Amino acid sequence: MEKVPMTVEGYRKLEVELHRLKTEERPRIIQQISEARDHGDLSENAEYHAAKDAQGLNEAKVADLEDKIARAEIIDTSKLSGTSVKFGATVTLEDEDSGDKVKYKIVGEDEASLRDGKISISSPIARALIGKSKGESAEVTTPRGARSYEILKIEFK
Repeated sequence: MEKVPMTVEGYRKLEVELHRLKTEERPRIIQQISEARDHGDLSENAEYHAAKDAQGLNEAKVADLEDKIARAEIIDTSKLSGTSVKFGATVTLEDEDSGDKVKYKIVGEDEASLRDGKISISSPIARALIGKSKGESAEVTTPRGARSYEILKIEFK
């Protein structure tokens, strides 16, 4: 069973979502199925079939979240330190071509959000940065071509 690395914050979000699906969505869908059954013939009852489909999707999400939680390897990034890039690091980079500066935190797959400056450990840029230190350059292949970034700062928060 392969472990899924994630931050404490990411783990909590999965737990909250799982709780919501079980305590809010599941009862709501069961109510919809019950109401649709009251309409009579189930073979041509679109509301019933839609509710059963919603139930199937919800149960699949529940199973997926339970699996991820069971395989979670929770990493408290506030207790990490070091001089090289690894999971949980917040890295400040400078694009060597344009001079643009960006800041990313390397997190688990389910936590990644470019809008929030969080990139997945399995993303091309994170893979290129892992193991590198301040002052080193990382070559990343992006949809817009190869980019080169200099590591300006590595922090663990």
